[in-house]
Order: sequence, then structure tokens, then C-alpha cells
Amino acid sequence: MLGSTHGTFTTDLRARVVACGEERGNVVHGVAAAPGDVDVSGRALYAAVPDLDRFFRPESVAVVGASDAEGRPNTGITRQLLAWAERVGARVHPVHPRRESVFGLPCVPSLGALPETVDLAVLLVADPLPLIAELAEAKVKFAVAFASGFAETGAEGAAAQERLAEAVKASGVRLLGPNTNLNAFERFRDDLDGPAVALITQSGHQGRPVFTLQELGVRLSHWAPTGNEADLETADFLAYFAQRPEVGAIACYVEGLKDGRSFLLAADRAARAGVPVVAVKVGRTETGARTAASHTGKLTGADKVVDAAMRQYGVIRVDGLDELQDTAALLARARRPVADGVVVYSISGGTGAHFADLATAAGLTLPTLSDAKQDELHQWIPEYLSVANPVDNGGHPVGDWRGRKIIDAILADPSVGVLVCPITGPFPPMSDKLAQDLVDAAETTDKLVCVVWGSPVGTEDAYRRTLLGSSRVATFRTFANCITAVRAHLDHHRFTAAYRSPFDDAPRTPSPSFRKARTLMRPGQRLSEHAAKQLLRAYGIRVPREQLVTSAAAAVRAAGLVGYPVVMKASGAQLAHKTELGLVKVGLTSASQVRDAYRELTDIARYEGVGLDGILVCQMVAKGVEMVVGVTRDALFGPTVTVGLGGVLVEVLDDTAVRVPPFGEDQARAMLAELRGRALLEGVRGAPPADVDALVEVVLRVQRMALELDGELSELDINPLMVLPRGQGAVALDALAVCR
Repeated sequence: MLGSTHGTFTTDLRARVVACGEERGNVVHGVAAAPGDVDVSGRALYAAVPDLDRFFRPESVAVVGASDAEGRPNTGITRQLLAWAERVGARVHPVHPRRESVFGLPCVPSLGALPETVDLAVLLVADPLPLIAELAEAKVKFAVAFASGFAETGAEGAAAQERLAEAVKASGVRLLGPNTNLNAFERFRDDLDGPAVALITQSGHQGRPVFTLQELGVRLSHWAPTGNEADLETADFLAYFAQRPEVGAIACYVEGLKDGRSFLLAADRAARAGVPVVAVKVGRTETGARTAASHTGKLTGADKVVDAAMRQYGVIRVDGLDELQDTAALLARARRPVADGVVVYSISGGTGAHFADLATAAGLTLPTLSDAKQDELHQWIPEYLSVANPVDNGGHPVGDWRGRKIIDAILADPSVGVLVCPITGPFPPMSDKLAQDLVDAAETTDKLVCVVWGSPVGTEDAYRRTLLGSSRVATFRTFANCITAVRAHLDHHRFTAAYRSPFDDAPRTPSPSFRKARTLMRPGQRLSEHAAKQLLRAYGIRVPREQLVTSAAAAVRAAGLVGYPVVMKASGAQLAHKTELGLVKVGLTSASQVRDAYRELTDIARYEGVGLDGILVCQMVAKGVEMVVGVTRDALFGPTVTVGLGGVLVEVLDDTAVRVPPFGEDQARAMLAELRGRALLEGVRGAPPADVDALVEVVLRVQRMALELDGELSELDINPLMVLPRGQGAVALDALAVCR
């Protein structure tokens, strides 16, 4: 059996896997970049934040295709733009080759005839491409293209959009669109205080619920309708909003990401700044992904990868637009939590139990209040009612002076960070007083006070005036949205408190393993198991003792050197599933068994028409927990690393977690925590705990390999990776590698 050669771990596993060696040239999308600006895969490490101040608040605007003719589509748009420009204090210059004036303003025939350099040009033309050169010559900073018929329509439209994007890139003008709308130029309320929600949507209509939060007293600062994103994309606005002092949260409706790394860099900027990002990302299903692609013409990305990437950078993903608006509103306005404990306070035992059940299932912590606190509450609440949490007041105390006393006493408990009061239906006048007591108490505490107003009517004064009139109480209409928002609030602050950007520690120069590994690459080919294991060995990943042989006699000699018992396996570049073909023999204990196994394996391979580079004679490894660790390339994010339960049933179990490099040890451990079968690593049914530290080290080494060989390695699959008992390491028993 295998002895331990695992060695001693350093405190920080990262030190074991990021040792730097030789330099190599840095290239970003074919363009040379300064050393340090990119990681070893050639991807950027810092987000370029566009200065969008003059886009949202320009001093001067050109409206190309402006019209005041009744019945023309451009007339309504021109009228709206004039009203918006007046609100933001911008000068407007209509541009039209056949008009002398539009709505009383002098009209110029072309962009070249503008009387001043403008900040923003709004292009109300069917084909914006011919105007790009004129925009550049006129030194226009920003342009908006409303035209449709581009990538959302298919291959021909995608080609037209590519031509537009190339022209824009060469011009230096920043373009919003095409296939966008007027949402950026809406009327925003200026009478609301407090941190604001900034909104990014690829579909204008899908942003309406968040925009109407203003009618509920929630401030909205910006709306970026990105459309097809030929130039300016979601990531640009995300990075810009993250540095705006008035922005308390960013709400996004995303159909497809233009570039995965750009999005992650922008999300990283928000995480560093502590600005919460809440997103609906369509494409969870094949139908949704197909529809999104037809709408925006961009890749939606493998949803599991998108989901993992968002979690890595603290982006809170929700499913519904109602969840988006409620979660963003809470995160924008709620203060940092002072404790994680949630107390449910209700006039009904049934209501409290129902909410508590849902909240606990969602992962919220509902602490049992201390005996002293319960005795205090029973001063005002009958003894026969439970006040342990949920707190059931029975109804009557909310109608008099006792109601406020109860609320203050709950909020004074140091284990409580959130008070939730579900009111499933109005019962005036007591519900009116309860609402007022909650609002008054919220004004005197740093703790979060939430109310669920369950009435389907929503016209009651207690709801419309009292609750919605308070910026300190978070009011919801459903239990589910309240729980989602509270959980996101607590998770966000836990995440940002511990956040360290992985881009700060991303490897910028190749490790000494890189040169060895490159000699093993065979472009466009799959490596044999033997060659794939050499690749692993180059990156310090432990493999069994083994020898590749081409005769029965050599197999016997190899078995003696490796040490009985041995495993024998056919090795060839085209062999992906050896077990199914009978090309693996386990537990061989004698020379005669080795000779017979050699002949049988070569006969099967000959019969199946499988080419071999030889037979592997391998050390028999002690039993442990079989895991899989792998690398695949995602169309949006590039290399991704997967870990999960392995063995022959890996496809059936489908218990894996994925991350997008770069990531640190904390994320590698978080991957293991996501697995349904993680208890196997902890030891079950008398089995000893597995060497989780060794497994984490393998994941980090595979990540390093994925980054350094990104241009050359298409796929890697270590299955099984045998994770031995604690302190004994992990051994890659089999491996498959495919070169790009």
C-alpha cells in the first residue's frame, strides 16, 4: 500500500502553488500589455472605468435626425430629449439635413456643422455606421444608437453589429446600443433622500419595476439601458456606479454578458467598495438562454459557471423582478448589521410559525431569546404565549402602550440584528398603531426593521403613508421577498467584511512548472493517461508509482519495481473510458497474473481497434474518498476549475462545484462546502476524515495549470483523485487531458 509522502503544509496553501519563475510575454486580445497589468493567461487584472459623467449629465447634446413633424416617431423622442436636457441643464443642437429649425431651435445639417463640441450625440437614424467617422471628427464623447436590426436578428445583423463595433473602437467615441431606448433620459425624482439604486438593464421594459420604486419612496440615481452592447457594456456601468458616492446598491437585468472577465473585474470593484450588486441573469434554462441570445445576440454562458462566478464576487443573483426591486431597495438603504440574529414578531402564533419555518429553511438564524429577555417580554405579553422566537403577542398589546415596549425590548437584545413583523392583513385601528410603533422604533435604532404587509389591497393608510413614508423601515408584500432580501443583506455584509480581491494575488509570471508542461502539449490531440499524469507531475500533483511497458516481460519487471499488488491499465490517446472496455485490471499479486493481464489487455485493445502507447503498471493505492478535479473552458469566462465527487458514477452523481480563476484558498474550500456529498470528506460510517488540505492544494495547483496553459489546454479531468485519510495526501489515479 502507498506510504505517505504528502509532506508538511504551510499555513497558507497559496505559497505552495504560486512560486514564480521565468517571464513570458503578456498579451491581451492580441495587444501587448505592460507586465503586471495581466495575469499569466493574458487577461486583465484591473477594470478600466469609463468616465460617464458627461454621458448622464452632459453640458451639450446633439440630436441627429431630430424632428417636430406630427406623426413622426422621431418627434416624440425629440420632445422627450428636449425635456430631459432642460432638467439636466444641457444645451440641445438638432441635426437634420433638410430642416432649419426643430421645436424652435436652430438646426444644423451635419455633425460637422455643430457650433460647439458636444458631450453626447443621440442618433435617431436607421443605420448609425456612416455617422461614426463624423462623430470622431467632431470630437463627440458619447453617442446613443437607438436603431435595431443588429445582432438580435441573426447572423446578418450580427455581422452588421460587428462592423459597427469595429468602427466605434477605431473612432474613440463611446457608444451605447444599438437596440437601446430612452431609459437613460427618464424623469428621476429629485425630492427623495438617502442612498440610491442605480439600474442597468439590457431590456428596457424589464427595468420598469425597479424604476417605479421611486413611487414607494426609494431613490433612483441612474438607468443604463445597454441594449446590444456593441461598445459600452454592463461591466462599464457597473464599474462606474460602484464609485459613485450616491449609489447604495446596483440592480441589474442581464440577458448576456459581453465579456466574462470585464464583468468580474467590475464586480470586484463593487465588492472592494462594499457596494451591493443584485442581478437577474436569464439563461437558467435552455429555453431562456435561447431567447436571451435572440434578444441581445450575445452568449448567455453556461449557467452553472455564471452562477458560481457571481457568487465569487458577491453578486446577489435573484430570479424575479419583484425580488430584484425589493432586494436592491433594502440593500441600498439598510445600515450594516450589528448581529445576524433574526426575530419574528407577530400578533399570531400561526403567522410567526409560518414565517419562522420559511426563514430557517432559507438559512437565516433565529436565535432563542434568553430566559431573562423572555421574562421581560412577559411583563406585557400573557405567560401562556411563546416569546422565545417567534414572539407571539396575542394581538391586544399592540393596541396600547405595551406595543412599543415590546418592540424596544426585542431590539435591545444584543443577539438580534433584524426584527421582522409579518402582518398578513390589516386590522385597524390596532394595525395602524402597530405600523406607527414599528416606524418610530426604527428611527431610534441601528438595527433593521422589516414589515411584511400582506394585504392584497395595498391602499391602507398604515401601508401607503406610515410604512412607505419611512426610509428606516423595509416594507415587503410577501414573506418570500422579505426573506430573500434579509438573507442577501446579511450575506452581503459578511462577504464584504472578509473580501480580499483574488486579482491582487493572481499570478503574473509563470511558475517553474510551465516550461516542463509545455513540452508535453500536443496541439489538437488528447494525451494518453501516462502523458496526462506527467503533466500533473510537472505541477506537483501526486500520482502513483507507475511504468509504461510494451511487453509482458517488461510488465513483470515493472511490477517488481512498483511493488505488489499492482494495477494494470491500457494507455492510449483515444482511451477515455477504460473500465467500460475491460481495460483495467486491479489487485494483481503475482508475476503470472501480470503476464496474463498484459496479454488480455492487449487482446481487448486489438479487438476494439484501440491504439495503445503501452500498458501502465501502477502502484495500488489505499482506499480513500474518490473525487474529481477538472478544467474546462467556458465561452465567456475562459478556464474554469471543477471539483466534485468522482469515480465511475461521476456523471450520475453530478455533485460538483465550479469556480472561475483566479481564486484563493477560501474559494477552494467554499467549493467543497457546496457539495451535497461533503460529509464523505468528514468521515462517515467509521471512515476516517479525508485529507481536505491536500485536496484543496490539488485544486489550487490545477487552477495554476489552467491559467498558465490557457492557450494550450482545452480540458483536464482527474478522476478519480483518491483523497487519503488526513495527513496522507491525495493521489491522482487517472487523468485525461485534451490540448487546444
